[in-house]
Amino acid sequence: MRSTSNTIRTRRTMKAAATLLAGALALSLTACGSDDDKSGGGESSSGGKESGGTLTLPKLDGTTLEVAAVWTGTEQANFKKVLAEFEKRTGAKITFVPAQDPIINFLGSKIAGGSPPDVAMLPQPGAIKQAADKGWAKPLGAEAQAELAKNYSQGWQDIGKVGDKQYGVYYKAANKSLIWYNAKVFENAGAADPATWKDLLTTAQTVYDSGVTPFSIGGADGWTLTDWFENVYLSQAGPEKYDQLAQHKIKWTDPSVKEALTTLAQVWGKKDWVAGGASGALQTEFPASVTQTFTGGEQPKAAMVYEGDFVQVNIADTKSKVGTDAKVFPFPKVGDTAPVVSGGDAAVILKDSKGAQALATFLASPDAAEIQAKLGGYLSPNKNVDVSVYPNEVQQTIAKALVAAGDDFRFDMSDQAPQAFGGTPGKGEWKDLQDFLKNPTDVAGTQAKLESDAAAAYGN
Repeated sequence: MRSTSNTIRTRRTMKAAATLLAGALALSLTACGSDDDKSGGGESSSGGKESGGTLTLPKLDGTTLEVAAVWTGTEQANFKKVLAEFEKRTGAKITFVPAQDPIINFLGSKIAGGSPPDVAMLPQPGAIKQAADKGWAKPLGAEAQAELAKNYSQGWQDIGKVGDKQYGVYYKAANKSLIWYNAKVFENAGAADPATWKDLLTTAQTVYDSGVTPFSIGGADGWTLTDWFENVYLSQAGPEKYDQLAQHKIKWTDPSVKEALTTLAQVWGKKDWVAGGASGALQTEFPASVTQTFTGGEQPKAAMVYEGDFVQVNIADTKSKVGTDAKVFPFPKVGDTAPVVSGGDAAVILKDSKGAQALATFLASPDAAEIQAKLGGYLSPNKNVDVSVYPNEVQQTIAKALVAAGDDFRFDMSDQAPQAFGGTPGKGEWKDLQDFLKNPTDVAGTQAKLESDAAAAYGN
């Protein structure tokens, strides 16, 4: 497993990035536009950079490509607009192939059947490594690498590498250190944005006392639970321990894991603090965890939902507007510093061709990213994307903070793990944390299961 520790520097710089995000969000939430600008996208060739752009693409008339990703709904529809622009500029024809989690297993079946997609969007560095180790992934060519070098910090380039070869273009990023809340509920309760974990517990109690359940958790999707854990663990145990646990250089039975799980239980184990209780949360998928927070008038099913900037895609499916009805604060600090956890999806070539390489090059350019950025619910690590194209000030400030952090971020821990541990529904860390949500008093038992599953997946 490739470590990102060589690209991530110090606790001080991580704190600076968190401080920038907190200040930017505080300033931006007073005056935001619509969270879903339908006027942008790749439908027209008159969009400046979208069609003229920073990039010259080859003519690919007669070329057909398949692109696989796990994206659904609005996220899939928005990405298809990016692919449509590539088609318009090259003459190629692209088919989007809906994939299932874990995508490595999905791709394995496609490859075994002799019909792999040309390009796959892989959501974990661990998956990129597995694809490279199996010989499925093909290295990026010179043009794609040049576009990456021009537009991405070294850290974002490095997490797409296996050994010394570049395989991934991180087209989509996520700031996974955000808590979104129903502004009307907070106003009615007299609740304030918390800065620390202790403040968060106070805010939750204030909301609960006003008659609204504090938290919505999409526990049916185990990855949301790993994200909760990672933010608590990074802030409480610190970046060095985080890197060690991500690489399984320390065991999940370590006292630092016990401390983080015990802290999580202060929310997960609090009676009536989770919408639907543990059983309800475990039946709630991520999109519903968002929409139930921002529907129901002054009595939604919950006041707050934790997840990344991409929550905006699901808020757009309600009548709530980001910046007025739906607001956000950085994940509160549990230890000395607030956490800065990122995730992302990388384009990886599985069938090497002129068309596949051109698509990877396009996805590494601002031309592609700015199309989807206009549509909301999307964040690019591309430092040359014009921040003004994001559709509201909240999204713009989150994007600025990500770019300003440079290499000073921590990538999602479960995404760095072998997929059998960190990325498979019903198994490994996803299942173990679902069981912990069901029984938050069993800290020691949860640690033992996590360590057993991690040792099997990492092979140590």
